[in-house]
Amino acid sequence: MRQRPLGRSGLTVSLPGLGCMGMSEFYGPADDAQSRAALEAALALGYDFLDTADTYGHGHNEALIGAVLAGRRERAVVATKFGIVRAPGRYERRIDNSPAYVAAACEASLRRLGVETIDLYYCHRRDPAVPIEEVVGAMARLVEAGKVRALGLSEVSPATLRAAQAVHPIAAVQSEYSLWTREPEQGLLAACRDLGVALVAYSPLGRGFLTGAVDVAGLAQDDVRRANPRFRDEALARNARLAAALGTFAAERGASAAQVALAWLVAREPHVIPIPGTRKEARLAENAAAMEIRLTPEDLRALDALFAPGAVAGSRYDEAGMVGIETD
Repeated sequence: MRQRPLGRSGLTVSLPGLGCMGMSEFYGPADDAQSRAALEAALALGYDFLDTADTYGHGHNEALIGAVLAGRRERAVVATKFGIVRAPGRYERRIDNSPAYVAAACEASLRRLGVETIDLYYCHRRDPAVPIEEVVGAMARLVEAGKVRALGLSEVSPATLRAAQAVHPIAAVQSEYSLWTREPEQGLLAACRDLGVALVAYSPLGRGFLTGAVDVAGLAQDDVRRANPRFRDEALARNARLAAALGTFAAERGASAAQVALAWLVAREPHVIPIPGTRKEARLAENAAAMEIRLTPEDLRALDALFAPGAVAGSRYDEAGMVGIETD
């Protein structure tokens, strides 16, 4: 598989990486056997960038990855995150960026993952009451202690990224970025480029919607997409037309809609690393093959026009989901 550098950390990772959140919760019932099989298949295909967080399944996701990597830790660059605190069974959250929590969360993640060092440790969401200098200072102490290799931030503004970089090198910023979520182009993408920071794009397939294969009516009752503004009412109908147009565009080029969406992302900038999530082995191969698709300048312009600002209806999260997200 193709590789891209993880900022200036010295680490390189597979293109694409694998978002593992859905293997534990949020997208309907998870099946550990299916998830383990998907992780095994990903490793066999050459995926070596696994993305998780302590909040996914309240630690279940980290433990799942740790079990699969037991005895072969060297096979993957593991990224995890701290900062989102939720009660079991609830989506609403609070954000904790206190230095004491940073240290305690890291220790808990190390135990669940069964590793001595976390390759990339993100601040998952920002608490504006805690200066970013204090947060990154606490994270930097984990690097000094050998518990973390590289530092990352998630859903931060360019100003926060620059302030953090002044304290300790930041390897990556994770942000939602896709054809239907273009906010990073308003300044964050350029800031990452200027500072030598990777932009790790989560939900690069619009939580599956851009594939054209999501039947919203058939989603599990606990699937968070049921409450997402883009998957509801008039916004759903409008966005479905966009997804259908993308499907037609892709079919004309002998590719799937998912492959075109991923190929568009990696063509944007050489520091963009998408991490599509899936629990299906076939999708892993499909997503990996997307990295070999070369879109022409005309293709890119057509896609930019199709998903021009204002084309997508609905905000990307409900009010609870926007907690801790900074804007440009």
